[in-house]
Amino acid sequence: MHTKMNSLQNAYIALGSNQGDRFKFLQEAINAIYQEIGVVSKISRVYSCSASGFDGPDFLNAAVVVKTRMSPHQVLKKLLKIEKWLGRERRSYDKYTSRTIDLDLILFEDQVIQTKTLILPHPRMNQRNFVLQPLSDLNMNLMHPLINKNIGELKMSCDDENVLNAQNVWLKNPSKQLDFSSYNYLTIEGNIGAGKTSLATMISEDYNAKLILERFADNPFLPKFYEEPNRYAFTLEMSFLADRYQQISDDLAQLNLFKDFVVSDYDVHKSLIFSKITLAREEFNLYRRLFYQVYRDMPKPDLYVYLYQNTARLQENIKRRGRSFEQKIENKYLEDINTGYLEFLKSSAALNVKIIDISDMDFVKSRSDYLTLIDQILG
Repeated sequence: MHTKMNSLQNAYIALGSNQGDRFKFLQEAINAIYQEIGVVSKISRVYSCSASGFDGPDFLNAAVVVKTRMSPHQVLKKLLKIEKWLGRERRSYDKYTSRTIDLDLILFEDQVIQTKTLILPHPRMNQRNFVLQPLSDLNMNLMHPLINKNIGELKMSCDDENVLNAQNVWLKNPSKQLDFSSYNYLTIEGNIGAGKTSLATMISEDYNAKLILERFADNPFLPKFYEEPNRYAFTLEMSFLADRYQQISDDLAQLNLFKDFVVSDYDVHKSLIFSKITLAREEFNLYRRLFYQVYRDMPKPDLYVYLYQNTARLQENIKRRGRSFEQKIENKYLEDINTGYLEFLKSSAALNVKIIDISDMDFVKSRSDYLTLIDQILG
């Protein structure tokens, strides 16, 4: 994708409700946080306590830690949107009143922020049992970046006398509803600039997968090929074939007990697809014989996802990512690659293939597009 992908960071969010179906509001808020902000890594227990600072029904409180690619200010904006969607109207004069939902950004990694709209860490977090107790469920050793004490220590020194009662009800994690367990090896494929590396990386980070990325940047023949394709095509394709074979063989052979599956941003078949376009007929016939000798013993992906994007979007993405050796790629070359992929996929009955049109998506920038794409992959 053309939009730069930010790294994942941990946001700690406190939730509270003392109006209506309080547990339902907490659950709907968590569902919305997942839809709007990021993967919910962990959810605390639910606690009840009396209203603090005003007379009102008892609150139910909880906390979540969310892995997000958004900035703290973007997260805050989303939280306010979720509150409004769940019936909360924030007004300056009703700070301490009953509410359907209360969502507070408490910590964001170890960032310290002081603006008109956002203060991090939350300025009153160390004074509130109903914040500290759920946070201790998430990570008792989490440090307060200003006070330099962890959550456990803050909880012990807190003067708040409000008593919390743990509830025997559990909030469900919407992130767990997406299940990649039927796949041991998932391949994301696509044309140049389609976004396959971005998607494979996001899936690996969000769903605990081992990531295999193509090492094209280390290939010394690639820039030379774009300058003199006839001269360097065969050398380039042979070097890619050797490297892809070695990487896939080595990485799939190394079992990682801490990862649930493997996701890669290429399939070794791309060697055959590209070589058919770049090589003369005699060279391609030789290359194909070599390819099948090498590929015969290679593991096949359980699912092969092909990301289709139209040529105009591909060129837009290529230009924006700014690799100098790609800037002269012609439309016809991209169209030939796409045709080569589609012809290969139509003839590959042994592969479990899903072709997904992402021409109208920006799954890096839009979490909604990203979740839609994940649903299509798993659907």
